[in-house]
Amino acid sequence: MNGTWQNSSRMEQVYYVQRHQMSNSSSIRQFLLLAFADRQELQLLHFWLFLGIYLAALLGNGLIITTIACDHHLHTPMYFFLLNLSLLDLGSISTTLPKAMANSLWDSTDISYKACAAQIFFFLLFILAEYSLLTIMSYDRYVAICKPLHYGTLLGSRACVHMAAAAWGSGFLTALLHTANTFSLPLCQGNALDQFFCEIPQILKLSCSHSYLWELGLIVVTSCLIFGCFVFIVVSYVEIFRAVLRIPSEKGRHKAFSMCLPHLAVVSLFVSTGIFAHMKPPSISFPSLNLVVSFLYSVVPPSVNPLIYSMRNQDFKDAVSKLIKGSFLKILNLFCYSSVPS
Repeated sequence: MNGTWQNSSRMEQVYYVQRHQMSNSSSIRQFLLLAFADRQELQLLHFWLFLGIYLAALLGNGLIITTIACDHHLHTPMYFFLLNLSLLDLGSISTTLPKAMANSLWDSTDISYKACAAQIFFFLLFILAEYSLLTIMSYDRYVAICKPLHYGTLLGSRACVHMAAAAWGSGFLTALLHTANTFSLPLCQGNALDQFFCEIPQILKLSCSHSYLWELGLIVVTSCLIFGCFVFIVVSYVEIFRAVLRIPSEKGRHKAFSMCLPHLAVVSLFVSTGIFAHMKPPSISFPSLNLVVSFLYSVVPPSVNPLIYSMRNQDFKDAVSKLIKGSFLKILNLFCYSSVPS
């Protein structure tokens, strides 16, 4: 009888702890993000810095999207994937930076529970889809240089649409699974996040349930898929460089490198910052460094990608110049027409 009573009492304690954990989780209405600075003057400085970066990203990626959409000479697989990449860059930077700007401007650090879940979902969607798209773009460069006679067959318009849809779809599905699994966990370790935007590892730190192991398992599976894509990109570029070095003419090698180097630079920036952000040793992990590193992999790539792709791409430069001149002439004609007395 005494053992039965003790077992019953222990079950009641476990039930009470679980109810207490769930009540703590359900009582969380907002999270507290990590501020970039403590002083209001520095917060305002960060706001203007973020605003400049955000406007540059909007202008650069918007110009790429508009140019590719308007110039029929750029309706090729490479530029189709580049257009999708710019859309993903706009989405990813718009998920994190506006909230950071608002918090810096109003000297606030809070974000609502639903907004945090939405931020995690959309950021994962855009980041994972972008990584998948960068893998597809490496295949595009591989076929263009190593199998040019089969380029039209392997990368037709329907195949390109299917590949882009697969990149968006895989990002959506993975983001949905991670977000739903993460926010189903009971949270009882407070509501302060050591990051300027919502991230899954920061939410897992607040969990008080062993069920977070399911999310860790999902992270491991996702990491293995990401590593597989990385290996595919590396193997593709090994074959690409081997083929380029066999090109007899210097002009041909220069053209091939001009096609590949922008993509390789974007991949290197994207992968290196992401790896350092999530795999740096705990001994060098502290809030200020975490802020800088997370800023590098979440904000810098979407901002500089348009610059990287436009630097060595003469066709794109010509298309941008043509678009700007055409728009200027239209505005000038409209102004002249409206100023003529009737």
